[in-house]
Amino acid sequence: MSPRHNRPRRGESPDERPSTGYDRYGLERVEEYQGEEWRVRQVAGAGAAGKRYRCPGCDQEIPSGVPHVVAWPEYGGVDDRRHWHKACWNAKDRRTSRVQRSRNAPRY
Repeated sequence: MSPRHNRPRRGESPDERPSTGYDRYGLERVEEYQGEEWRVRQVAGAGAAGKRYRCPGCDQEIPSGVPHVVAWPEYGGVDDRRHWHKACWNAKDRRTSRVQRSRNAPRY
């Protein structure tokens, strides 16, 4: 069996291929939120072993290994990225601007 070749099909240049929306890290899209455009990417969660993130939507922790969404402003940098639960990102427009923690939520 010969190895796979990543060459364009006969008569097809790389510019003529249909765009799938995928980049090196996965499916990425642009959405509107709070009057600006945000880039949104689905994350499997398996790559960051031991890392935990706090969801800005519900203010709860996202444990390592849990699939979630990473979003950042279109013209923002690496420091502007936020990790959201998928359900929290989808409900972001229906939530109030002030999220309060429950009594048993951690303080950090």
